[in-house]
Amino acid sequence: MGTKAIDPQSIRNVTIIGDVDGTARVVHRLRRCFGDSENTVRWSMDGIEHTIRVTELSGDALIADLERSIRVADAVIVVVDAAAHATPRLETMLRVADDHQVARLCLVGGLDQPTADFDRCVRTIADARGAAPLALQIPVGAGVGFDVIDLVPLSALDAAATESLGSPGQPAERWCRSLVALLTEQHPADSLTVRDLHTRIRRRTRNGDIVPILCATPLARDDIAPLLDAIVRYLPSPLYVCQPEHALDY
Repeated sequence: MGTKAIDPQSIRNVTIIGDVDGTARVVHRLRRCFGDSENTVRWSMDGIEHTIRVTELSGDALIADLERSIRVADAVIVVVDAAAHATPRLETMLRVADDHQVARLCLVGGLDQPTADFDRCVRTIADARGAAPLALQIPVGAGVGFDVIDLVPLSALDAAATESLGSPGQPAERWCRSLVALLTEQHPADSLTVRDLHTRIRRRTRNGDIVPILCATPLARDDIAPLLDAIVRYLPSPLYVCQPEHALDY
């Protein structure tokens, strides 16, 4: 039997960087999806099977090696610990990704810890200059029982519908307004569907203008689906990446 051809448009090559412990946890979760390959996830969305190739940067790699790996990456996932303050190493990773306009997602972990501060993580990304942080999810509650709210579907609702969520809807409403404001600053629109929002997030993420932010759930829940959906939906295929140092290896 011949090898099944893979559509290059369905490939996502992602490099995971950031907090050492958090990165290891993300890779551990992804490995459960790898199947017969140690670094490839097959993930279907909207009836299309995608191939996600995962590379983890060593936590003890030299800064020069980190910089080169980020510079030539198709896309990166930056893992940030909400319970810890930003380190110069993390700030360097964010700066290098910004300097070279590498498409990236940010995954905030440690949200079940007492010292977790989601807003501080958003500020850390903003302070790296360049790309603007865009929260697609926010945590609600504290400790291991915290929940995660998806902002994209809510942002397509009118104000009355968002306010009807009650107390969780109050922070959600503020974050939804920020999301819509950022996505309409260049191209205003009276209303946006969920599909419209996905399209605008994808375009600006691939251009390196914004950094979508997701929340990692506690290990007890082990829900990796939102991250895989975001990788497929927002990050570029190798065909989209235009840097001369990139090589298509499929």
